[in-house]
Amino acid sequence: MNGASREALAAAREALDALTDNTSVDAKKLAEELAAVTALLDREVSLRRVLTDPAQAGEAKAELAGRLLGGQVGGETLDLVTGMVRSRWSQSRDLVDALEELASIADLTAAQQAGTLDDVEDELFRFSRILAANTELRSALTNRSASASAKAELVSSLLGGKADPATVRLVVRLVTKPRGRSLEAGLESLSKLAAARRDRMVAIVTSAVPLSDAQKQRLGAGLARMYGREMHLNLEVDPSVIGGIQVRVGDEVINGTIADRIAEAKRRIAG
Repeated sequence: MNGASREALAAAREALDALTDNTSVDAKKLAEELAAVTALLDREVSLRRVLTDPAQAGEAKAELAGRLLGGQVGGETLDLVTGMVRSRWSQSRDLVDALEELASIADLTAAQQAGTLDDVEDELFRFSRILAANTELRSALTNRSASASAKAELVSSLLGGKADPATVRLVVRLVTKPRGRSLEAGLESLSKLAAARRDRMVAIVTSAVPLSDAQKQRLGAGLARMYGREMHLNLEVDPSVIGGIQVRVGDEVINGTIADRIAEAKRRIAG
């Protein structure tokens, strides 16, 4: 997002945080309603354009949103949406992206309130690795000819009763309404939002064998000092690295694997 949209999203996030700080607000219901509004505006392009038209007064757009959504969603959701359409957006699609993000944050907040946010972070990561290893499953979940209900049922059969309810809701929304994203990109985005709930970054750590608790603690502390923020470690085991570890934080890769050293030595010999 650019300029005005970034500012509008930041304001919307603050409004959501203010709402969910109130324990009487049902964050799960808020997420469901925000997701429903996201689907509506994603489908109704002309409405989306009207609600983000910079030539229209913010109050007029808020009144239109109120007439359309009044009685369909709760007061908290309506307040959030009308506040968002009063804001200025660089592109009409940015409003829909922002609503989708708020829906995900609301579900993650529900998990945080239930004390299961760490579980959700880990489950999102593990599911991404299951997808990477199972091409048939990925094909089934990205098959454009398959119905949304069939995809949702498949996710529920895989995760239902095994994963946190918030994880199931987030993954179901992602596979049924990908909105042009790959599943991998969507899952990575959700993982980053989950980490942000605790003001921490995500590090994907690959090692030849599982790390001990002491090794994980030392690595987490070292990365926290390096990046100046608490770090959540997503751990995966890959025997092909032979030894050492690889750490990926965003686009930055810290490679200390033996396999990488061997590959580098081969490149030097070849050169």
